[in-house]
Amino acid sequence: MNNAVQQPQTVLVLGGTSDIGRSIVDALVSPALRRVILAVRDPKKAEQTTCADWSFGVAEIEFVEFDAEDPASHASMVADVGERFGDLDVVVQAFGQLGEAGLDDPIASAHLAQVNYVGAVSSGLAVADRLRSQGHGTLVVLSSVAGVRTRASNFVYGSTKAGQDAFATGLAQALHGSGARVMVVRPGFVRSSMTAGMDEAPFAVDPADVASAVAAGLRRGSSVVWAPGILRWVFGILRFAPSFVWRNLDR
Repeated sequence: MNNAVQQPQTVLVLGGTSDIGRSIVDALVSPALRRVILAVRDPKKAEQTTCADWSFGVAEIEFVEFDAEDPASHASMVADVGERFGDLDVVVQAFGQLGEAGLDDPIASAHLAQVNYVGAVSSGLAVADRLRSQGHGTLVVLSSVAGVRTRASNFVYGSTKAGQDAFATGLAQALHGSGARVMVVRPGFVRSSMTAGMDEAPFAVDPADVASAVAAGLRRGSSVVWAPGILRWVFGILRFAPSFVWRNLDR
């Protein structure tokens, strides 16, 4: 496995204020890490408030502007980052919204799809183009077990993650042989600012647990990582459960 993946020098986080994204960078800190680039909606605000106390070893922290809802800007943003900072070893696609969109709110549902799926596609392709031109680098895509089989209680969100997951696994195949890679991460319920106040689902984990799984996956060269790992087997069964059983589990 390329040492730049095991001990990256430059890491870009799309959705730089993400709890999970931060934990992933923490898990990748080594003497080799020189620069962490946090792509956020408002770089000045993030630098002064949200990320003011963040530290990743001796790495330099840079902030760049990134809006998941503006796909037309993604290619130029990634190109600019490459020109300013050089090769990207690991890129983490950590942005996304949970939302409460459903049957009665088509506008909110469309917005959720725009962020979680459309934004993932446009930014993912922009990153893939950069990594392919470099001949190395890994795109880490934070998917979700919610996309493995959608539930009635959050089926719109689940559908956006299913789309993102399918895109990412397909992109991995399209990049085969180029030196660039994609690793899909499927966490279960993660205790984070996004899920604060929600009832925990079984097998809940912390952002640090997801980060440990990501770091281990990068070392192994995995294409898909589950967090926690037991969910791979749980959903291996649940995806084939009869509909009436699945509905009852969602109550």
